[in-house]
Amino acid sequence: MASIPRFLTRRIFFTIVKASDRVVCHFYRENWPCKVVDKHLGILAKQHIETRFIKIQAEKSPFLAEKLKIIVLPTIALIKNAKVDDYVVGFNELGGTDDFSTEELEERLSRAQVIFFEGESSLKPSKQQTRNVRHGSNSQDSDSE
Repeated sequence: MASIPRFLTRRIFFTIVKASDRVVCHFYRENWPCKVVDKHLGILAKQHIETRFIKIQAEKSPFLAEKLKIIVLPTIALIKNAKVDDYVVGFNELGGTDDFSTEELEERLSRAQVIFFEGESSLKPSKQQTRNVRHGSNSQDSDSE
């Protein structure tokens, strides 16, 4: 799994945000809900190199947490062109449970246009044409005589 870099200083945070068109920033604390989000973001970070993924421990960066109005953890700040454009707060938008799929989070980040994919999720394996005895690959085949 990809490790998402942690940035604790506001100077480094602002340098990264200014240098990147799209940033997904996970504000977290060391607890189970945040670890669930971190796992999914680690998977997405490997698939979406067009976006910078970072994480900040909110308790160690009170200035940033206050400036960006982070109240609930986990919160994902979705940053475009050096401005926070949207937030994913807790699990409410992801089914209200920590049992959400990586694809659900990918879809949410895509709607916010901080990651890009067309059609199917980039995480799903490509579908192969299946054949069985009754229905061959030739549509004019028939069992009847």
